[in-house]
Amino acid sequence: MPSAERLEAFIAAVEGGDHVKAIEGYYTENASMRENQAEPRRGRPVLVANEAAVLARMASVISKCVRPVLVNGDHVVIRWIFDFTNKDGRGMHIEELAWQRWEGDRIAEEEFFYDPAQMRAR
Repeated sequence: MPSAERLEAFIAAVEGGDHVKAIEGYYTENASMRENQAEPRRGRPVLVANEAAVLARMASVISKCVRPVLVNGDHVVIRWIFDFTNKDGRGMHIEELAWQRWEGDRIAEEEFFYDPAQMRAR
């Protein structure tokens, strides 16, 4: 179960915009991520590479945690709002829920739930 301080530090890392370092510092070596019940990506190196590839396509990303954060033992749910601006200036506003299972002070599993229609650049 994450401590309140550890969870807040993770949120601060994401809100600070360093998504790759957040994965490196807060996920287990064998962590998995999955989006809207798709096949999960597995292993921290894969998660880091995927995140870096997404960010490389963007000019900017603004990340905000919408409180409250729900915590029940090893399970955490965070509502995130992301505002992406890609390199051609088009933006995406994405709201999602991230369901996480922590092992101690690291995330072992994470699943994102969002409306895929939000992925269209405007």
